[in-house]
Amino acid sequence: MSFVALSCSTFRHASRNARFFSTTLRVQREYANVLVSRPSPGVALITLNRPKALNALNAAHFQDISDAMKEADEDASVGAIILTGSERAFAAGADIKEMKDKSFAEAYTANFLADWEVITKLKKPVIAAVSGYALGGGLELALQADILLAAPSAQLGQPEVNLGVIPGGGGTQRLAHLIGKSRAMELVLTGRMIGADEAERWGIVRVVREGSVVDEAVKVASDIASKGRIAVNAGKEAVNAAFEMSLAEGLRFEKRLFHALFSTKDQKEGMAAFAEKRRAEWTHS
Repeated sequence: MSFVALSCSTFRHASRNARFFSTTLRVQREYANVLVSRPSPGVALITLNRPKALNALNAAHFQDISDAMKEADEDASVGAIILTGSERAFAAGADIKEMKDKSFAEAYTANFLADWEVITKLKKPVIAAVSGYALGGGLELALQADILLAAPSAQLGQPEVNLGVIPGGGGTQRLAHLIGKSRAMELVLTGRMIGADEAERWGIVRVVREGSVVDEAVKVASDIASKGRIAVNAGKEAVNAAFEMSLAEGLRFEKRLFHALFSTKDQKEGMAAFAEKRRAEWTHS
């Protein structure tokens, strides 16, 4: 290749990258309680940022999390989302001071925690990178993620019984689906914390023992973001359907999604690239 051709190619590549990052910077909002960054092309990193409160989740904090997650989900340049906290705490639970004086009428009429399911409504894959405490609402938030990675320092638990209540953001249901009745009962009824190794044995997390859990999350997210977005989103939808459908219904749903993907340009490109032994150029269409 001539120097001129190489220079032109390099310029076009640099221009595409510049357009990508300039677009990212234009649309990115700033939030009071979360930090949003782009550690790798196609990856949005959302960091909980209430360090003095160990990232306890009050209404304003959760609104920022919800808005940042939705913004990333709607951004065409994002292929995967990471949610993390600090090394000391992913999130140490809901803000008890904010809810301690609520009455039944207030909680019931306002449908308290009804908006807690924000992550489950996102189309793009979400990876939770957990270090330190993930307790109560913090664990319930992490359990909504599609992939849960943990540092060796992670401590997980549902201690709500110690406050005279039970988990209200999905803990009883997701844990029962994930680890079975007996183990879910143990966590919910005793309120005890489990460490990263025990959580991994139970199938809740994958422990990252070498390097940073956030760095590992970025690697996984970058790998996902490098794929065709339609197929990735369909894969997420199909796996999640397994928790809502019988096996027969889930198999039918999976087959229909599989068939539907043959109408996409990415399917044609992916299979052609495989046959021609080259890298696929996804258009996400």
